[in-house]
Amino acid sequence: MPLRDLLLALLVCVAWAGNFLTSALALREMPPLLFTGLRLALLALLLGAFLRRPAPGQWPRLLAIALCMGVLHFGLSFWAIKLAGDLSSPAIVMQSYVPMSVLLAWALLGERFAWRTGTAIALSFGGVLVLGFDPLVLDNPESLVLMLVSAFFLAVGTVLMRGLGGVDRYGMQAWTAVLGVGPMLALSLWLEPGGFEAIAGFSGQAWFGVAYASIVASLLGHGIYYSLVQRHAVAKVMPWLLLTPVFAVALGVLVWGDRPGPKLWLGGAMTLAGILLIALRSLAKSRPVPTPEEL
Repeated sequence: MPLRDLLLALLVCVAWAGNFLTSALALREMPPLLFTGLRLALLALLLGAFLRRPAPGQWPRLLAIALCMGVLHFGLSFWAIKLAGDLSSPAIVMQSYVPMSVLLAWALLGERFAWRTGTAIALSFGGVLVLGFDPLVLDNPESLVLMLVSAFFLAVGTVLMRGLGGVDRYGMQAWTAVLGVGPMLALSLWLEPGGFEAIAGFSGQAWFGVAYASIVASLLGHGIYYSLVQRHAVAKVMPWLLLTPVFAVALGVLVWGDRPGPKLWLGGAMTLAGILLIALRSLAKSRPVPTPEEL
């Protein structure tokens, strides 16, 4: 890619990595499901103009995607971040949706992959296993489990999107927000008593986290990403986007106070190396890899 597009890809990585930090700061005050619901509500307002009626017969698939992406993926990922004692492990484990997507495409769509891709998938999941034994992660194992489940639903939504017609990228974000905000706020009302009553007392930092997630991470980050994949194959852009968890780890160390141990470094390197190999294999075959959907 030309230098201008490389810089834009790096800007996307910075925007998405910053989302881990700003969300974690906001989640010190906000319960995670309410945070997710407010994020979706703001995104629905900002993207309402992009709503278009889907093609006939697409409603069930669209509803399933919105459930997987807007409710289950986002809700569980922010819950995992709130429970985690660090930023590094959630940012790395989130990337496991890529090998999950490849496996789901094989199981559900009949897509085949070579043994090298299979080895890369095993390397990625092996990295998550190694990472899980780091003391920093063992202190909050439920965060690791929730992020893995969140990544699974992101992978399901990614695979389902391949068969969706008549909805552009921004339209998909808009529908995800509109269809997800009601269930998410209802879940918050049910599972997070007192959350709505506390809204008036949230600080500017908490509201900044909501705004950042909606405007910077979604509108700016995904907007630039979509412009890049219109000019280049996704498999060309994907390896650069693997810098997102690297930047998130740096923010965790410099700002959040993370102190990753050797297992986290080794597991993270294995996970990202496996994902990089999947992307490079896809590039060699000129086939797209799963579209990233960061926080």
